[in-house]
Amino acid sequence: MDALAEFQRHRRRLAGIAYRMLGSAADAEDIVQEAWLRLQRAGPDTVDNPGAWLSRTVTRLSLDALKSARARRETYIGPWLPEPVLEEAEYGEDAALDLSVAVMLALERLSPLERAAFLLHDVFGAGFEEVGTAISRSPAACRQLATRAREHLRAARPRYRVPPEEGERIAHAFAAASASGDASALAALLAEEVVLMSDGGGKRAAALNPILGRGKVERFLLALAAKAPPRAARFRMVNGMPGLLSLAADGGLQTTALEIAEGRIIGIHIMRNPDKLAHLRWPG
Repeated sequence: MDALAEFQRHRRRLAGIAYRMLGSAADAEDIVQEAWLRLQRAGPDTVDNPGAWLSRTVTRLSLDALKSARARRETYIGPWLPEPVLEEAEYGEDAALDLSVAVMLALERLSPLERAAFLLHDVFGAGFEEVGTAISRSPAACRQLATRAREHLRAARPRYRVPPEEGERIAHAFAAASASGDASALAALLAEEVVLMSDGGGKRAAALNPILGRGKVERFLLALAAKAPPRAARFRMVNGMPGLLSLAADGGLQTTALEIAEGRIIGIHIMRNPDKLAHLRWPG
């Protein structure tokens, strides 16, 4: 067996499992690399099914990493959001719906075993026998875990598919209205029950709690733009959602993911924590 070729063939699947388990692109990359090292140490000729073996290894490594990650999140300052992903194709085919911030936050509320069973079976198509081997549970137990997870996640999945052109138009209009301080234009883009979450991790200014409602969100965005207007902003798909990659006056990056329904913005997810943006680069 050509170990490197097999690893490369399954790499996107492995990265997809690890990212969805941990919400961290950097940690996912570390786990995928560790799985590759373990495959080399195991001796490729001793592995009958490299894809299943690698998925099992990545799942178990992710479960271990999740224990310490959850402990860190108990003392996290402000809302926790997943590290933004701009190239969702790197995390598996048809990844956009499964990478939305709402779904990632719903995954965060599942138990580690529920998350693993759901991801391996529903997202990556593994049978329950394979899932059971990966998480050391019976196939029947894995079926129950996946069912519970599915019920929790059903309400979190995006309710609307926004046409790409509409998403880009609204994202550009949102950027222009926020930067210019045009309150009426901004209000016209926001749904009445819009929710804004910002993650600064205690390292950059951000709201310590979710902000609810058009008026409060509008005032927050205008105050943020007045205090620290971005140097530039470019349209990007962020976790499969229309959004922006912005460059602050101090050279720091920020991402904004927009959840849109019926032409209005119903959710805004702003990442300002520099640790979670370290894997991104400003184009140019």
